[in-house]
Amino acid sequence: MSIRTRFAPSPTGFLHIGGARTALFSWAYARRHGGKFVLRIEDTDLERSTKSSVAAILDSLKWLGIDCDKGPFFQMQRLPRYREVAEQLIASGHAYRCWMSREELEVLRKEQIQDNRKSRYDGRWRPERAKAAGMVPPTGRPPVVRFRTPEDGSVEWNDLVKGPISFPNAELDDLVLLRADGVPTYNFGVVVDDIDMNITHVIRGDDHVNNTLRQIHIFKALKDYLPRFAHVPMILGADDERLSKRHGAVSVTQYREEGFLPEALVNTLARLGWSHGDDEVFGVKQFVEWFDLEHVSRSPAQFNPEKALWMNQQYVKNADDLRLSGLTELVLKDMGIETTGGPPVENVVALLKDRANTVVHLAENARMFYRYEVPPKDRIANYLSDYRTREMLRVYRGELASLERWNRSAGWPIPQGSMPKARG
Repeated sequence: MSIRTRFAPSPTGFLHIGGARTALFSWAYARRHGGKFVLRIEDTDLERSTKSSVAAILDSLKWLGIDCDKGPFFQMQRLPRYREVAEQLIASGHAYRCWMSREELEVLRKEQIQDNRKSRYDGRWRPERAKAAGMVPPTGRPPVVRFRTPEDGSVEWNDLVKGPISFPNAELDDLVLLRADGVPTYNFGVVVDDIDMNITHVIRGDDHVNNTLRQIHIFKALKDYLPRFAHVPMILGADDERLSKRHGAVSVTQYREEGFLPEALVNTLARLGWSHGDDEVFGVKQFVEWFDLEHVSRSPAQFNPEKALWMNQQYVKNADDLRLSGLTELVLKDMGIETTGGPPVENVVALLKDRANTVVHLAENARMFYRYEVPPKDRIANYLSDYRTREMLRVYRGELASLERWNRSAGWPIPQGSMPKARG
């Protein structure tokens, strides 16, 4: 069997760290097994989906090096296909048209809450029930299409991360498959797409477990194969709450703007909920060779911004100087600093990169080589008012003047006892 995985983001914003981790795991699994990776844009949320979000997602994936073999496919370009499958399900008795209005559904839910019952659609428009109750489709109101969920038994699968999962069907109501305007709901569109695109493994966040319950029923109703499911743990902040903007940067775009290298962010994402022994720093090629679902944790992953910075620093200090100089020069230009007339940026980068944790940090340290900025007089006076500071500057001036070559290997040994001692 040829492995086919997919990543299917909704274009309602930037690519979140959690989404990027899901894409990375799906991509790596396909690459390791010589399979195909499919990119699908689930753009059926017409109010929130935007072209700018699509562009941001595609750009972020490209920057991370996550390339697709098929796609991107767009759900809004496949509406006729969803309608066709909905009709098939109606014809086979697995779905039916429902004319219940939103107002009627809201009244039903309020009644159920008052009676301490679970709020859910009661299946009143199932053909046999509607006929028994003498219900007639109202004119002028387009129906939705609902799935006839089995009322007995349970839905079960062996999750590749979480293990065996079972849920009673009696707890599920009849899901809307196709809205009145002909646009599919999330769960229906996903199943049709996964079937048409021959997806063999669905790797996604464990917040989708409840969706999987319903999707399995639709897969089986279509008498098609069932893909293997793997639900990876959620990503939490340091406070064990779901990762959000209050924890700092949460989008790939933000980390790129802050001066992270893509391979460093990939390494960081790879370690969120997956491990290979005690290995911390490893390249993309090594990650693909190592990645498996057996070592994905069932527990939530905790994102540590400080650890991410440390990881990026490892990659910055080992990055190629020429590549790093190009990135640094772009940041300097954004700062309004021209490098023409100054030392080669490549040489400056080679000197400073060991102590920089981001490209932006590196550029901030490099700016003094291209623009002399006089500190405020009060700050200078404050520094020079200290006896030890003046003595240290005097000693350093003499040592620097004695150097024949200004480079790292030359150094400047400070004579023992030449540094001033603190008073008192």
